[in-house]
Amino acid sequence: MSTPASAADLLKTPLHDLHVALGARMVPFAGYSMPVQYPAGLMAEHRHTRQAAGLFDVSHMGQLTLTGPDACAAFESLVPADVIGLPVGKQRYGLLLTDDGTIVDDLMFFRRASDELFVIVNGACKTGDLAYIEARIGSRCAVTPLPDRALLALQGPQAAMALARLAPDVAGLVFMSGGDFEIGGIPAFVTRSGYTGEDGFEISVAAGQAEALARLLLAQPEVAPIGLGARNSLRLEAGLCLYGNDIDTTTTPIEAALNWSIQKVRRSGGERAGGFPGADRVLGQLDGSVPVARRRVGLIALDRVPVREHTALQALDGQPAGEVTSGLLGPTVDQPIALAYVRSELAQAGTELVALVRGKPVRMQVAPTPFLPARYYRG
Repeated sequence: MSTPASAADLLKTPLHDLHVALGARMVPFAGYSMPVQYPAGLMAEHRHTRQAAGLFDVSHMGQLTLTGPDACAAFESLVPADVIGLPVGKQRYGLLLTDDGTIVDDLMFFRRASDELFVIVNGACKTGDLAYIEARIGSRCAVTPLPDRALLALQGPQAAMALARLAPDVAGLVFMSGGDFEIGGIPAFVTRSGYTGEDGFEISVAAGQAEALARLLLAQPEVAPIGLGARNSLRLEAGLCLYGNDIDTTTTPIEAALNWSIQKVRRSGGERAGGFPGADRVLGQLDGSVPVARRRVGLIALDRVPVREHTALQALDGQPAGEVTSGLLGPTVDQPIALAYVRSELAQAGTELVALVRGKPVRMQVAPTPFLPARYYRG
């Protein structure tokens, strides 16, 4: 978390006053003052989300629309995902890439109409992403930022029950679908998605109505406010990348084990293969014609010692193996878990490595992700 010159420099989300009223501990994050935890504490918030429903303020994220007859084709020229083939009413994960095939940002895009995409990008990257998109495809479609929208995430196995009480029709949504709804009379755009590994929803709402909506949701017996601390532990148990930690402009999608985000139609031999920045390198790594020196893996500590980001890893022969990019004691799995980049020959599940924690060796084992099975609602 980067710290600006002073608290006065920090931006505030539309829910800032509500966080303070709820007793949140506020910290700098992506240029904003954000709640890291509430009085219940990180562990309780994490467990509440896994067992019931947690409400997250993610209004620091960037929201924008791309509109025009060429919008989908234009956006497809920037990401290695199938945009043109995405049905109206559906959402997909995507990656903005440099011309070298490394990751500028990861994002979600939703097809609202045949000629309109709704895009959500990471908060710390949104200014750069907007400039990147505008520079590359601004002549082909209208690129419109939505700074007057807030974004809330309602996550957990009881999220659908709580939200359907206020907007019954949301119960008809399945994972990665969405639409326009009224929630207790407040207009909102809702997708059934999230970044915790649980069933849940992301809700885009006018900034001026965000606090009223948040209070409506928090009034539901299943729902509690959740901060950034638990959001991080939840996404790590779900094996999901955090931009700036686990992916960045030094990593390619294949190194990052994000092969699944490249649909068949965009791969070598596909109907619309390539055509995105860095395609030769990315598709070469995908089909094996370009070597991949390192890969992102999951790790479980065999000793009960949390292993944090930037911790060096060694192979059993003492040679450098890689580095941890995210790590903590997983509250639900009750084990120290981590994501890391290791030499490709060490990426096989079951491989034992050694992490050097304050100079002391901690045994770790490469493990499949997610560390906890996802519970997305697919109908």
